[in-house]
Amino acid sequence: MGTVLAGIALYRARKEPVMISHKAQMKRMTPDQLVRHLETFELDLRFSAGVWFFFPGGGRFHDAYCDRPQGDKKEWLKRVFDISYSLKPYGLSGLEAHYPNEVNEELLPMYKQFARDTGIRLVSVVPFLFFDRQFEWGSLSSPIPAARQAAIDRTIKTLQINQELKTDFAIVWPGIDGYENPFGIDFVAARDRFADGLAEAMDAVPGVPVAEEPKPYEPRGHILYGTTPEGVLLALKVEGKLKNRANRAILAKGESLVGLNPEVGHVLMGFEDLAYAYSLALEYGKLFHTHWNSQPLGNYDQDLNVGVISPEQTEAMLYVLKMYSYKGYFGIDINPERMPVERAIINCIDAIRAANDRINSLDHEAVIACTSQPDKNRGVLEALLIRARARNPKILSPTPRVRR
Repeated sequence: MGTVLAGIALYRARKEPVMISHKAQMKRMTPDQLVRHLETFELDLRFSAGVWFFFPGGGRFHDAYCDRPQGDKKEWLKRVFDISYSLKPYGLSGLEAHYPNEVNEELLPMYKQFARDTGIRLVSVVPFLFFDRQFEWGSLSSPIPAARQAAIDRTIKTLQINQELKTDFAIVWPGIDGYENPFGIDFVAARDRFADGLAEAMDAVPGVPVAEEPKPYEPRGHILYGTTPEGVLLALKVEGKLKNRANRAILAKGESLVGLNPEVGHVLMGFEDLAYAYSLALEYGKLFHTHWNSQPLGNYDQDLNVGVISPEQTEAMLYVLKMYSYKGYFGIDINPERMPVERAIINCIDAIRAANDRINSLDHEAVIACTSQPDKNRGVLEALLIRARARNPKILSPTPRVRR
């Protein structure tokens, strides 16, 4: 109770938080309205990057192949800032970091000064809830009271830092909350503990949106709230549990306080279709952020550069974001083992820009005619996409006629 009261006092002492509205994502449109929207709405390609993939050291199975910034945390962070600033001309305008790992009370002034000097700010601070030994049996869902309270306390502190920095949201990843042997587990109680703990932290620091990042497995054999539909259910569940008057006032306006940060790789690990999965979050106005990479279906979490595998999935996902007015950041979340981080980030930005250019070049009226009247346009959408991807469409057969 003491933390909740302290959070209320802190909230009242500051200005009303600037909430980013996601209501436009929920707008329903007729085919004609959708065409007009696609012809006029442009995705704002603002990029952020997680500072964790600048960390020194190798991967899980081998030493580092390419140099990474070295030194104590302050020296390391200075080098990360230098690299980040060099990437600003390519579109990098935000960073993401974990508390207390890559951002903490000691490093906070450095982030603030870097934002003032360059305009590159922290768009999200993430509570580090999946590594510590105390979280062996879970963090917010842990059946061990002391461990669960430690996770709640860390989440509260992280939300306070997000509030201080005026970030767009906090990301929460239940990476260590899960199980391997399902026998005898009270799954409902575990999910309740996670949702109750997150709601408690959010009521202690009201007005800070939280984006859950689903992942089906790894490091746990099965992670709680691991797929996109489960993430939507968690968001609705936690919002229903919020009690702080400031939070309830925000929800009463039809805004979302709990949403999702789906990562391409995690979605594909769960054998979900990218465009369909992201549309679920958009349908409920809960796509707060996006994490971009590429990944084979299933398999371990590879964090490959954007577009290396299944670039057509990237295009379909971008088109869904365009259809439903996504206005958030495009967060690069990769593990570039065999190339410098700078080159990897530039490649990912270029891959997203190239895919976005391809979808913008489409005849949107023809696309929607094909999807809204499929009986009249059998095979035509496929033909249109083949031509959009061709460097020289003139060598192809004549473009089939779209029946409207």
